[in-house]
Amino acid sequence: MTDQKIRVEIRDRVATLFLSNPPMNVVTLGLTRQMNAALAELADNPEVGALVLTGEGDRAFCAGSDIKEFPGLVAERAIVSKKLGYENETYGKVANFPKPTVAAIERLALGGGLELAAGCDLVVVSEDVRLGLPEVLLGGFPGSGGTIRVTRRIGLGRANEMMLLGDMIDARTALDWGLANRIAPKGETLTMARELGARLAKGPAQAAYACKQALRLACDLPEDEAIRQTLALSEGLSRTNDFAEGVGAFIGKRQAAFSDRLDPSAFEPAA
Repeated sequence: MTDQKIRVEIRDRVATLFLSNPPMNVVTLGLTRQMNAALAELADNPEVGALVLTGEGDRAFCAGSDIKEFPGLVAERAIVSKKLGYENETYGKVANFPKPTVAAIERLALGGGLELAAGCDLVVVSEDVRLGLPEVLLGGFPGSGGTIRVTRRIGLGRANEMMLLGDMIDARTALDWGLANRIAPKGETLTMARELGARLAKGPAQAAYACKQALRLACDLPEDEAIRQTLALSEGLSRTNDFAEGVGAFIGKRQAAFSDRLDPSAFEPAA
């Protein structure tokens, strides 16, 4: 591909997906297409146990959408059909990735960049980071999942403040609000994110998958239905070798030897 906007490295079962559109790694239609394809491949790759998402270079994780694409899309009345619809599908692949995910945000994540990062399970930010959803200042609002995923992380009141005012927040505020999980020294977010990814990749893949599904149910469904489906996940997990290994290791006072392979079919209803 001549105009490559995505770069992937796989090391020790941790895949690092770089947004590679310097200097600010803005999201173009081409970048979204390439990211969508890369996420599908990594989800199915048995050699990948965790995913780290970051931006190329040290100026920004991602400064949002490429505004230069907007006039043509507006003229075609194709903002949703050609851009936001596909962005939501792609960002959804991050939010629903079957393996643990970590975002590494250096210095800046704005608009669609922050919406993308908010789909990750864990978020690491640099100590000098600035995070914002300034779409309202351009006459719009966060349209690539931010109103949902950021609000789930920080609550409605704080989401109102971020999205209606369009102001940026710093690292400490992001940590206090639950938008970030860790603060790293400047220039070290990727190292910290990869360390977290390595820990996650070494864990029981089946249990991590089930836990991710259960946490999503807690956000999406009424309590009774969430519990019903969570019990179904527990039933599926109890039939896996990893569950038997974990119980046996605990009773035998030894280190568990979990499989590093994910098999989502284990959670399908028994015939």
